[in-house]
This record gives sequence, structure tokens and C-alpha cells, in this order.
Amino acid sequence: MVNVPRLVVAAPASGSGKTTVATGLLAAFAEAGLAVSPHKVGPDYIDPGYHSLAAGRPGRNLDPFLCGPDRVVPLFAHGAAGCELAVVEGVMGLFDGAAGRGELGSTAQVAKILRAPVVLVVDAGAQSRSVAALVHGFASWDPEVRIGGVVLNQVASDRHEALLRAALDESGVPVLGVLRRAPLLHVPSRHLGLIPVAERRGDAVGWVRELAALVRGACDLPALLSLARSAPDLPGTAWDPLSELAACGAAFPHPAPPRNRGSAPAPPPAAAAGGAGGSGSDAGRGAVVAVAGGAAFTFGYEEQAELLRAAGAEVVGFDPLRDEELPEGTRGVILGGGFPEMHAADLSANERLREAVAAFEGPIAAECAGLLYLTRELDGAPMCGVLNATATMTDRLTLGYREAVALSDSVLAAAGTRLRGHEFHRTRVEPGAGATPAWGFTGEAARRVDGFVEKNVHASYLHVHWAAEPSLARRFVERCAE
Repeated sequence: MVNVPRLVVAAPASGSGKTTVATGLLAAFAEAGLAVSPHKVGPDYIDPGYHSLAAGRPGRNLDPFLCGPDRVVPLFAHGAAGCELAVVEGVMGLFDGAAGRGELGSTAQVAKILRAPVVLVVDAGAQSRSVAALVHGFASWDPEVRIGGVVLNQVASDRHEALLRAALDESGVPVLGVLRRAPLLHVPSRHLGLIPVAERRGDAVGWVRELAALVRGACDLPALLSLARSAPDLPGTAWDPLSELAACGAAFPHPAPPRNRGSAPAPPPAAAAGGAGGSGSDAGRGAVVAVAGGAAFTFGYEEQAELLRAAGAEVVGFDPLRDEELPEGTRGVILGGGFPEMHAADLSANERLREAVAAFEGPIAAECAGLLYLTRELDGAPMCGVLNATATMTDRLTLGYREAVALSDSVLAAAGTRLRGHEFHRTRVEPGAGATPAWGFTGEAARRVDGFVEKNVHASYLHVHWAAEPSLARRFVERCAE
């Protein structure tokens, strides 16, 4: 059974203040001495960075579309192990999910799976008594979703607050917090959302600290904690990378410890893995897998590194903006997502590392930012030249879930492997796919091929959550050993 007290922080729409409230709650409760577990609904990479800074432990994503509804509880239990409180930030509006798929991928679906009370954050800046109708609608729309309270945001004055509270008294939904308008609530953004923590860490630390003080003064923390503790026990067991690998035909009983070198940030420490039975190859034992990090490569899921370690790899971080060589003994390279377009000149200036990547003959798995880094040039700045393609920044946002099938064998996936991923970028690569594409997108939203499979390289725009397909880690580490 899973018995972690928990809250889901949701809103009627994007831009209502979910991240402000969720991050502030995490920081305030952590400063009060509670072990707090941060989670985010959906494929977002940026918000979990702020959550992690606030809570002092890795932010985890819960995505029923990417990983399947049956993995939500196990992944939640894995991330929240040993914690006294979990705060789950929602995505978009409470009932918004994958387009055309009903509630799939929505905050409401995750709240129901977790049987967690919902705290609704309402931007009340331009309303008074109407707030009661809005809250009543959300509270009654789906009887399986329990709205446990409201946090009012962008409240202008004492009189405005009194009007809002009076209206909500009639709704029967308690007000658990009131946040006034304040410049502090606004975090710098750009074309893909908030600026990641890795690019403004000093400012972000101060912002989180001030946000904790703001939320502590504006919200009823004892009432919120009591609401979280009202969540019932959940049936289920924690996700375990060793067991996941065993289930897909491999078992590695002694995960390799994390290591880091040079100026690159260390990968966040993985939770201790439980034992797994069965038999499997030990071919990948000790293979060094270099994972890009730093300000240009900030997108990644914690479970990827945990699966790699469970498969026997030694995961070593490196920063393509600073490190001039790949980590010693590198047998495989993972280039995740991020913002290389914001750092193209500095990435290009690190010519020694670009040459090292170009000369590297081992497996490379690259997605989105990693794909751009492997092209000949990005907005005119020379990149690694591993792929005969060019990348440019555009005004068009490509965003959405994708259903994909691997079109050929690669270092990452066997031909025919089907999985789900997502795209999130404002760049274009020409050509968009090589002679041997990486993926075929099969959903109605995007029927096309994407990416490149060339020798030991697998590169595409598709972001994939490896917890949904643990065989990716097993296959990649085995190829590293070869």
C-alpha cells in the first residue's frame, strides 16, 4: 500500500498560478522540516526544476499518456518513498488532457488515480461573486474529482478578498489561501515557457526562498497538510528499475553508482533500487554513459538515469558548454533536450568537444536539443556535423503528444517498437528525416517520419519517457558494451 499524504494543485486554465502555489508550498513545507516529494502532471521539464530546488529532491513527472495510467501510482510511490507529503502540480486546466482523448493525460485523471484531493488555484483578478459559479462548476463536473479547497490568486485588496470569500462561502469549498498581486509572482519566460533553473540558479534560489515566505503568509498550511493527510491509502507498489528491466528480459542485480567529473552538474542521485530476480546479460556492466547537462541541456526524466544505472551503466554528466572532452572511458552518449538555440554561439565555440563528438564511434541517443547539436549548423553556428542537416530557429511552435513506431533497428529501439512521446520546440531541421528515419508518427495529429538512424546514432525531435519502455535502457547499454 502507498500511504503518502498528497495534494494535487490544479487550476481552471493555464496561467492561473499553479507553479507559483505548488513551488511555494513545496518550499514552505520543506523549510518547516517535512520531507516533501515534488511531482508534475504531463511532459513538462521546466517546472520540475523549480520543484526540485524547492523540495531538495528530484522533481518527477506523472504522465498517463506517455507512461500509461497503470504506471502513475508506481512512479508516484517511487518518487515519494520516505516522504511525509507529496505535492503534484497539474497541467493546463484541470480537465484538459491529450487532444481528442477525453480525460487521458489530464490533471483530473491523475488526481483520480492517486485518489488525491485537489487544491484549485483561481486567478480572481477580474472577478468577484462570479468566482463561486466557476468553483461550483469545477467541483461538480466530475464527482470522482474531489476539490478540497481554493487558493485565490491576483487578489487586489482587502475589500476584493472579502467579496470573494463571501461568494465562496455559498459554494461550500473552503478558501485555503489568498495571494495578492505582486511582482514576485512573475518569473522570466521566453519562447518555451519559464527560463530553466540551470540558467538562473542564483536568482531562482532567491525567488524560491521569497516564494516560500509569501505562501507561508498567504496560505493555511495546517489546513492544507490536514487535507493532504485525508487522502486514503493506495493499493500498489513502487516502480523499480531493476524489476522493470527484468520484466523486459534483463536483470542487473548490482546497479552502478553515479559519478561526475569536471564542470558538469552531477546527475541527481537515484532512489535506492530494490532487488529483482531472473536472469539477464551482464554485458553492459561498468559501461560509461555520458549524459549532457548544463544550461543548454536541461530536459530529462530522472528515471532514465536510474534505468541506465540499473542496467549496469556508469552515468557521468558533462556540460557541452564547458567541458572540452567527453568523460574518460565514455562508451555511449545521451544528448537530451534543452535550449541549444539560446547557447548556439558558446556551443559552437567549444570546438574541441564538437570534434570529440564527431569522432565518437559509440552509440549516441539524441532528442530535440541533442538532434540540433548533431547537425552541421544551428542558425549559422557550426555544430558537431554528425548529421548532414541544418537547424534554424522559427516562429512556429511544434507541441503535442505523438504515437510513434521505430522504423528500423537502432542503438535505442528495435524496428517495430511502438511507444508514445511528445514534441516541444520552435526549431526546424532540414531535412527533417534521414534516408533511414528514426520514427514514424502514426497518430492523426502528425502522420510523418522524423529523425535519423545512421550507424550508431539515433536522433530525433521526439522526447520519450524511458520508464514507459525500459527496453530502451537495456538495448542502449548492451550496444555500449559492444
